[in-house]
Amino acid sequence: MKNDPTIDIDIKRAPTSKIDSIDFENLKFGYIFTDHMMTCDYENGSWQTPKIMPYGPISMEPSAKVFHYGQAVFEGMKAFKDDQDQIWMFRPKDNFNRINISAKRMAIPEFPEDYFFTALDALLKMDKDWIKKGFGNSLYIRPFVIATEPGVSASPGTNYKFMIICSPAKSYYNGEVRVKFSENYSRAADGGVGFAKAAGNYGAQFYPTNLAKEEGYQQIIWTDANTHSFLEEAGTMNIFFRINDTLITTPTNDRILDGITRKSLIALAEENNINVEIRKVPVQEILDAAKEGILKEIFGTGTAATVNPISGFGYKGDKHELPKLTDSYATFFKDKLMKIQYNLAEDKHGWRYLVK
Repeated sequence: MKNDPTIDIDIKRAPTSKIDSIDFENLKFGYIFTDHMMTCDYENGSWQTPKIMPYGPISMEPSAKVFHYGQAVFEGMKAFKDDQDQIWMFRPKDNFNRINISAKRMAIPEFPEDYFFTALDALLKMDKDWIKKGFGNSLYIRPFVIATEPGVSASPGTNYKFMIICSPAKSYYNGEVRVKFSENYSRAADGGVGFAKAAGNYGAQFYPTNLAKEEGYQQIIWTDANTHSFLEEAGTMNIFFRINDTLITTPTNDRILDGITRKSLIALAEENNINVEIRKVPVQEILDAAKEGILKEIFGTGTAATVNPISGFGYKGDKHELPKLTDSYATFFKDKLMKIQYNLAEDKHGWRYLVK
């Protein structure tokens, strides 16, 4: 990871801060933003000087290609503050690599690593008071890039804007979460952009997810586009199943996002001698395990959700409740992961990144 102090950053500070008007105990995820944001334009074949400025609206022409052809990708990251007021990020190089993988798939120019980390570090230090101490508090970081070139010709843009905005956060989901196994809709298909964090992947999920919400579910676990017989991932999370004491999750491919929390959890399971199987997961296997009483848990993982237990699922009109466990894997992994993130446990894997 490169943080290059020789890189120029054009900085304009907000004249006043709105932080004193924020109720940090009652945050709705993703609706409150810090005082500053980072922006960097791609023009004439190269990325220009990064800028940090007060958070606020941006101006674009109605013909900007992002509005017409969906050239937009994003990432989700978090920053944490420990008891010594040090700021940490969790595996940010993975997020940086992934946004460039997503960008390449969408014909967007890749962003330089030294620009990314130098500007991000500067932004986090400027808005450090928005990162609250305490287990469960964090700053959600949203890097994204959009095509800004005006014109409605069906071709990739030549101008782009890379931005980073930040939002103080607590938990993403509150209360019990129930999911529906998809019977008709698919998140992605072979050869598509399912592995990328392309904005359109998420927009396409909203309609079927709304249908599921009408039936009392919060999320969908998507099934494969060909047969709808294999479970893949949820709208905002990778998914794990626990049958007896074996943890099962699907392999990543061009339909499934390479989740950073997902692969961290797999590493933690292996070092704690928990059997993990990475393989295709048939819907019927999970239905049978639920009927036999050996399906102990389903939980989702992701940057925003961290580790989120699933309390029940539905499929073809039938509803299945999962047992309430005192020794759940979800609780075990969430505790392990968060202690590393908050600098409360040894980081054997070198996942933490100190913002200096």
